[in-house]
Amino acid sequence: MKGLKIIELASVLAGPSVGQFFAELGAEVIKIESPATGGDVTRSWRLPQEQSDDRSAYFCAVNWGKKSVAADLYTEAGKNLVHQLASSADMVIASYKPGDAEKLGVDYRTLSSLNKRLIYGQVTGYGAHNARVGYDAVIQAEAGFMSLNGEADGLPLKMPVALIDILAAHHLKEGLLLAIIERMQTGVGKVVEVSLIQAALASLANQATNWLVGGVLPQRQGSAHPNIAPYGDIFKTSDEFDLLLAIGNDKQFAALCAVLQRTDLPQHDHYITNAQRVKNRLSLNNILQQAIGKMAAKDLVDKLHYAQIPAGIIQNVKQALAMPEADRLRLSHGQLAGIRTFVASHYTHKLLPPPHFGEHTAEIIGNLRA
Repeated sequence: MKGLKIIELASVLAGPSVGQFFAELGAEVIKIESPATGGDVTRSWRLPQEQSDDRSAYFCAVNWGKKSVAADLYTEAGKNLVHQLASSADMVIASYKPGDAEKLGVDYRTLSSLNKRLIYGQVTGYGAHNARVGYDAVIQAEAGFMSLNGEADGLPLKMPVALIDILAAHHLKEGLLLAIIERMQTGVGKVVEVSLIQAALASLANQATNWLVGGVLPQRQGSAHPNIAPYGDIFKTSDEFDLLLAIGNDKQFAALCAVLQRTDLPQHDHYITNAQRVKNRLSLNNILQQAIGKMAAKDLVDKLHYAQIPAGIIQNVKQALAMPEADRLRLSHGQLAGIRTFVASHYTHKLLPPPHFGEHTAEIIGNLRA
């Protein structure tokens, strides 16, 4: 994607993560930020103990590789600047509430009149014709995710990352890449719009079809899988580590039982098939906990992995990011750190650090005048 020029008129997480994705592919991404708000609102979203400048930890999540331009779109000067940039850009990424881009003069119709090749990616909360503001937590509540998340006897829980924003961003990336392919054939750009609510609903996956096909309304049941057992179930080892099992078939279950020296279980009427194991999950988990509770984590995990049984120790974020698999994904610049949003191999362009607010304004305006 080298040579691609992208204007980012987006803030928070969904839109900016699409911008970083294209920066990671080698595109030039120019982030337009408002002086009236001090830029992207996430610049001020700091943890209580966080010591940072205008590049908060949250901001650093999805703003690597970009150039920041301060421009007030409520002024003619700011609007004209965006129009100039858009006239030679390949793509705009926007996350306005429906109707706001038109008021600011940065909507697709206006900008495409200056550049027929322009592709316009838009993230909304509830679609292009619903002016309701979309927030990830509310979408998680309304799209059924919170009703599924948590223990059976506990309250519905929001997921600890803004997963709907991230899912919507992935949908938008796919749509924009398709639009680039179409433009190669037609020479004309288009609008690609993704709503948070539809991205969420489309991502309910098997939980949606459990209802649509099976007629069973999904319920909270902790991390246990509604269709498979023991899958997502957690057990305590003798040295107090939490082990998660993800047994997907009868062969894996038999192998697990061999490691645990309970070769009788796969022949038991209550556990002989996955359907029976799901039905008798509680008694099965009690038996498995008794066996797992006698074994130390490292020895057990080594045996499970050797037998190709899907299982893992529950790790915290620090431990997860210390895994060798994270090495290629980590980003750093001085005291700043981050992680790539795109994991396909062979795409490891060196990225600029997250920009200070308005850091590249003079450079970008100078380039336009040159």
